[in-house]
Amino acid sequence: MITGKKLLQSVAAATMALAVSALAVAQTAYPAKPVRWVVGYPAGGGTDFLARTVGAQVSQQLGQPVLVDNRPGAGAIIASENVARSAGDGYTVFSADNGVLVYNPALYKKLPYDAEKDFALVGMMGRSPLIITAAPNAGIADAKALLAALKASPGKYSIATPGTGSPHHLAYELFQREVGVSMLHVPYKGGAPALQDLMGGQVALMMLDLPSGVSAVKAGKVVPLLAMSAERVPQLPNIPTARELGFANVEAYTWQGLVVPAATPKEVQAKLGTELQKAMADAGVRQKLYDAGWEARPADATEMTRYTDAERKKWHALIKARDIKLD
Repeated sequence: MITGKKLLQSVAAATMALAVSALAVAQTAYPAKPVRWVVGYPAGGGTDFLARTVGAQVSQQLGQPVLVDNRPGAGAIIASENVARSAGDGYTVFSADNGVLVYNPALYKKLPYDAEKDFALVGMMGRSPLIITAAPNAGIADAKALLAALKASPGKYSIATPGTGSPHHLAYELFQREVGVSMLHVPYKGGAPALQDLMGGQVALMMLDLPSGVSAVKAGKVVPLLAMSAERVPQLPNIPTARELGFANVEAYTWQGLVVPAATPKEVQAKLGTELQKAMADAGVRQKLYDAGWEARPADATEMTRYTDAERKKWHALIKARDIKLD
């Protein structure tokens, strides 16, 4: 005969077993629906290409659609706010670049998101060194000619960037400080119009990331002069680095990592991290990124955290020293 006490114990045990079973099913079932991949820039750009390329591979691995959601505007601040306010359920991921995670918090007094508290880092994807390029009619053929021209004529040469506060702008500030030269900064509203004016000769120079201008470089419509990287760019092996010319501290990249809302369960973060690393190791993905001007730089969440912290230390000091503010 089952007593009331034993009956309650049996019901409690059964309830606990069902709860554990349900939790296990919930964990193993992820993802059970499409994943939204937010991109803070327009479709067709370098960031969008990277997200769609890697996202397509992740989709195959997960067995669920990965849908890119472009939310451009305000240096990816609009997209950042959207992701920060999204449910942390594993179904929203975000291509966060160094603008989102590093520069914006130092450039703006107020932001609608907290780069350190609102996001959990999943892993690094790719980067591209910033390259100083010249218009075909600028009369500057190589890096040595560039340095000679800048030294001889301070403030004469204009240099375009996709906008104030962009990685390109801050690379320009770093270059000026370390090399001891002066140029006229011409900030555009995006990389595309800046590149058009460079090709047309309206500006003499441009701080370019290769994913945004790989077609123009291959076609000879712009002249690559100097790479701001530790090593030569594989796609441009004949272009020297600033380090080779004696400027060891002139190193700057535009880079992309994957993040999720901070409330996303740890096991889901780990799952996404594993799938991201697997996708980044795929030979087809790596070739597509290479052809588009990206350097595949996979790294797990721990390494991405270390890298991001080092970047914040470096660039926040430069922003403060150059007194750059956007509000």
